[in-house]
Amino acid sequence: MMTIMNTMKMITLAHLNKQLKTVWSSSAQAAQRLCSLVTCTPKNRNKALHPLWQSPLSIPGGTRQSPINIQWRDSVYDPFLKPLKISYDPSTCLHIWNNGYSFLVEFDDSTDKSIIMGGPLENQYRLKQFHFHWGAINEWGSEHTVDSKFYPAELHLVHWNAVVYPTFEEAVMEGNGLAVIGVFLKLGKHHEGLQTLVDALPAIKHKDTIIEFDVFDPSCLIPSCPDYWTYAGSLTTPPLTESVTWIIKKKPIEVDENQLEAFRMLLFTSDGEEEKRMVDNFRPLQPLMDRTVRSSFQNTHLLNIEAQPKDHAQQIGP
Repeated sequence: MMTIMNTMKMITLAHLNKQLKTVWSSSAQAAQRLCSLVTCTPKNRNKALHPLWQSPLSIPGGTRQSPINIQWRDSVYDPFLKPLKISYDPSTCLHIWNNGYSFLVEFDDSTDKSIIMGGPLENQYRLKQFHFHWGAINEWGSEHTVDSKFYPAELHLVHWNAVVYPTFEEAVMEGNGLAVIGVFLKLGKHHEGLQTLVDALPAIKHKDTIIEFDVFDPSCLIPSCPDYWTYAGSLTTPPLTESVTWIIKKKPIEVDENQLEAFRMLLFTSDGEEEKRMVDNFRPLQPLMDRTVRSSFQNTHLLNIEAQPKDHAQQIGP
């Protein structure tokens, strides 16, 4: 076991990127969720798997995999959870690139200029990059769900524990190495902050294309509502290491139809290859196992339901 773990620790970020580029270049059509939003048989769910997830992958542990379905009424209010403090320096933004499975906006993480602290975290964490997951249509696309509800897309802001670990590559392999803020996107009004990203997407349509993208503040993509859920989880792409403290914002941000369609115009494939649209780039839900999902807010949803007549309560959602 120690030999395996030592080998895993030697994986470099370059190797991880190469692996991700390879596995996500397969046909995106195989990833479409064929099940309905209400019921989904295991048979249909298996058919919907992206080629990335159709064969077993070696993972360390396996008891805290992500993403998960967050059950609103089963989450536990933790009054000791602190407010999450976010401090991003727009000048640390470097570039945006199509890595073959999503588009990544990467940041200079050599200093503590762009960090988060507080919340469930014991240390401050540096921003490394952010990316999105989205569906072919608006009925699905997010990796996490809330009470089995899918959103059209989900934003992940990836941070690493530079207080404890000297490099991002080492933090990836350790239990408290990463902290990822998850933000749901829902269909609604135009999002001015996101439009800056959308305008840059045509230049990185094909896999392995990259452009400079500086002076951008990702704080504009985070809802002002401070409420969040948190749980111990994993990366949702190889190497699937169980190193992530997830912080899932309760409130989604709104984006319009044209902005979501701009995501779907990207390609899994390189220039000159048969075009495969970049859609359904999400990992299927994983079992909660014996984990607890904590919330920074009191479960007024549950209290309100209990105060209502039974027939009316069934119509109330979070």
